[in-house]
Amino acid sequence: MTLQVWPGHAYPLGATYDGAGTNFALFSEVATKVELCLIAEDGSEECIRLPEVDAFVHHGYLPSVSPGQRYGFRVHGPYDPENGLRCNPAKLLLDPYAKAVHGQVDWDESVFPYAFEDGPEGPPTDTDSGPHMMTAVVVSPFFDWTGDTPPRVPYSDSVVYEAHVKGLTMTHPDIPEEERGTYAALAHPAVIEHLQRLGVTTLELMPVHQFVQDHHLVEAGRSNYWGYNTIAFLAPQNTYSAAVRAGANDRAVEEFKAMVRDLHRAGIEVVLDVVYNHTAEGNHAGPMLSMRGIDNPAYYRLVDDEPQFYMDYTGTGNSLNVRHPHALQLIMDSLRYWVTEMHVDGFRFDLASTLAREFYDVDRLSTFFDLVQQDPVVSQVKLIAEPWDVGDGGYQVGNFPPLWSEWNGKYRDTVRDFWRGEDATLAEFASRISGSADLYQKDGRRPSASINFVTAHDGFTLHDLVSYNEKHNDANGEDNNDGESHNRSWNCGVEGPTDDIEVVALREQQKRNFLTTMLLSQGVPMIVHGDELGRTQLGNNNVYAQDSTISWVDWERAVEFFPLIEFTAAVSKLRREHPVFRRRRFLHGRPVAGSDVQDLAWFAPTGEQMSDDDWEAGYAKSVAVFYNGDAIREPGPRGERLTDDSFLVLFNASPETIDYTMPPSEYGTTWEVVLDTAAPMLSEVEERRVKTGESTAVDARSILVLQRTG
Repeated sequence: MTLQVWPGHAYPLGATYDGAGTNFALFSEVATKVELCLIAEDGSEECIRLPEVDAFVHHGYLPSVSPGQRYGFRVHGPYDPENGLRCNPAKLLLDPYAKAVHGQVDWDESVFPYAFEDGPEGPPTDTDSGPHMMTAVVVSPFFDWTGDTPPRVPYSDSVVYEAHVKGLTMTHPDIPEEERGTYAALAHPAVIEHLQRLGVTTLELMPVHQFVQDHHLVEAGRSNYWGYNTIAFLAPQNTYSAAVRAGANDRAVEEFKAMVRDLHRAGIEVVLDVVYNHTAEGNHAGPMLSMRGIDNPAYYRLVDDEPQFYMDYTGTGNSLNVRHPHALQLIMDSLRYWVTEMHVDGFRFDLASTLAREFYDVDRLSTFFDLVQQDPVVSQVKLIAEPWDVGDGGYQVGNFPPLWSEWNGKYRDTVRDFWRGEDATLAEFASRISGSADLYQKDGRRPSASINFVTAHDGFTLHDLVSYNEKHNDANGEDNNDGESHNRSWNCGVEGPTDDIEVVALREQQKRNFLTTMLLSQGVPMIVHGDELGRTQLGNNNVYAQDSTISWVDWERAVEFFPLIEFTAAVSKLRREHPVFRRRRFLHGRPVAGSDVQDLAWFAPTGEQMSDDDWEAGYAKSVAVFYNGDAIREPGPRGERLTDDSFLVLFNASPETIDYTMPPSEYGTTWEVVLDTAAPMLSEVEERRVKTGESTAVDARSILVLQRTG
């Protein structure tokens, strides 16, 4: 039967099903002709030329095409790599706006535009890549959200939990085997209960945009586990869908939506780690999978005087061309789609500095950030930057615009150094735990601009941070040359696993120190999946290619580390119940009206306020901070005056027990210990009440939290 093809519309881009048929639209300024190829179950194609072109958008409407239909594009046009043009109709191309994807690339030579024997400078090949390509799938936009309402958790109340869809759920004994490692598994009651127990408000998922397994990893028998290799910015990764595993190619979207809906019902937001800085097509020697063959100079940043090559600010071979309006449109359309259609609550932008590179230097007022600022949808969700890339001048911690929060790399480095006993870290440690005002206050941002983390997916887990001095990445097959070598870690005296009880006890205490510091710092804390239950990667700090038990959360191990889970939940609860630990505005150390007591004060172990000499003493590793619950200047959600208990937090990173004298009586006359990281179990925290002028011992390398009772 001959398919009917109507003119259709140039907007929206991609495949849009309206209940009766599907509109297809593809932008290409360089194409002379675009063919839409419909893929049958047996893999055969029926190709139809898109009949209309408006403003370089090729489009057509097919009334007979419905959800589940697989498709791709073949783009005719010039192949002239020396001038940046790479059209080749022999290559089936994935729609950049694909909302679902079927299959994977199998890395047959045909997916490359050149013959291996000729190399990337050779002539184009006419070998059909279709049988070896992933294809887009038409999806239905209709879904029963049943009154879904976004939690809209304020930044100041947020506790972020970074997780990998597969890694978090793959070994959980309560999840059915057929669902493990999927979106459905993330919404399983056992996972939700665990997150709620920890006080998690915001689940930050590592990349779920459809990505590609790298050619070199496949050849080496490994895989791209992390997923920072995107090929389709609107499609959820199909290997994370239980429905797709069962054969329902168009159901990944529905499964993802159901996951978001169920997490929202539990009060948990979903934030996506997104990779708009590059794509899986790599450098000039890479495959032709999508945008390279559609409009190479529009979508990619080419070297100005050598357009056969790609600018690479990411270390992955290419950079998306954020100077071009259609590349920017793709990013913005993708962001809006995930908010409006998939109901996600925000984004963490991988290597976000790359998005600011309109010319060479990182420009915080680049077009991308202007567009985000003005967008009525994207500007209203959580926006978190990884504020660096691999190019010159790419480290931009503290330099993003007012709407943005940032992974605070300086917080991570300072807190690690402080607890491993480095000299001359005390002053900066104080700045970091009080909200990093030096980084964020000058441009009108709040403490919530700082995403406080000690560990992340990239690097040691918390258990390994206190168990290894050196990386142990031999399993990666790169002779231990990959991964960061300067980890600011400390193994507590023994490298790796040990039966030494004292070393094991110190490691657990250090974990409690890190978690307490992070959860009681001003700003937004971020926990990495499994850190609360002793997850280890055996010293591997770069498991990007380890889709195995090395990288998955071991839920059986959680039984052994249940005290750490309880401890994490308790500190999170302390933060949640006391707004003094999650201030919306910066603390200033100024007296409160009608009182000589400051909103924040720092004390030496002598009970006297810290002097300049105290801060500058390179050997100093101990300090007390007073949080005044009567001095919360910002109002509550209904405009009410907020008051809270006052707390004294005593930090001792030195290797010796230190006696702390309580501050003068105007700060409080009696104090009660509510948390002690030196106690292995919560039930073992010693009941202690201390009066003004009295002293209390703070064990070596520990934190004592005291609440004012009088």
